[in-house]
Amino acid sequence: MKRMMCSAMLLVCGVMMALAQNPAQIKFEKTTHNFGTFSEKEPVVSCVFTYTNVGEQPLVINQAIASCGCTVPEYTKTPVKPGEKGQIKVTYNGEGKFPGHFKKSITVRTNGSVEMTRLYIEGDMTEAEESKK
Repeated sequence: MKRMMCSAMLLVCGVMMALAQNPAQIKFEKTTHNFGTFSEKEPVVSCVFTYTNVGEQPLVINQAIASCGCTVPEYTKTPVKPGEKGQIKVTYNGEGKFPGHFKKSITVRTNGSVEMTRLYIEGDMTEAEESKK
């Protein structure tokens, strides 16, 4: 009976300790980036979203998926320790796209307490001016 009671107490203590730890938590400095106006002559633009792990466990980005193929996210693949920073670089390639306003989203999935976050990029690509003859 004592052995069973001791085992139950150890199990309860272990569960309580596991629940007491705060999971990883991602916090972005900003979730939207506006490229402003850029020319169709130079259609590739990039920005960096910086984040901090404000939780108590290592943060892992499981995936970062863009809403279309013209937008490519690159992210920190290694776990980010509590208090440390990581980055997601997003590149938009407007080559072959119609000039004008665009807005794209990047869905970021993590092991953190908030499992999904959306980042947004937008801008205005202007038509390339043809040289006059």
